[in-house]
Amino acid sequence: MTYFFEFEADFVDSLRCIPMLVRYKLDNCGIKLKLAEWNQMNQESRQKLIILPCDTDSQIEHYRDYIQQLVLKLTGKSVAELPIEPDPAWLDTTNIPRSVDEKAQEIGIIITIEAWENLTILQRFVLIKLSRPSHENKNFLPALVEFNLLPKS
Repeated sequence: MTYFFEFEADFVDSLRCIPMLVRYKLDNCGIKLKLAEWNQMNQESRQKLIILPCDTDSQIEHYRDYIQQLVLKLTGKSVAELPIEPDPAWLDTTNIPRSVDEKAQEIGIIITIEAWENLTILQRFVLIKLSRPSHENKNFLPALVEFNLLPKS
């Protein structure tokens, strides 16, 4: 199943940016894909990265191999690898990461543990990614609204 967020609507048709679903899969398999590498891919390769499953050990290995071979073929260089977090914060339903909590409080929102628990793994991943200081953060507020953590105005 292909799944995009509403806040990604401005680029999902062209796939000029890496969708959050693919970012999640990249973190899951320990690959750091650069936007320049993504932009060298054709639409078919991008769609495949969206559709390919990346949950079980064998799926993760297949996804990782596919990206490594694709990037090597397109760029002549190996794709950068990242360590895979053994206990990623988006799987923890009992603790709201500090970056998410602080970013929410900056805009006057308190995310409760109950609300955090009710989010999907992908939604928690998104909020963590969008709340990091190194991220542009413009989609954090739209994500809160989309995930029903903030009333629509």
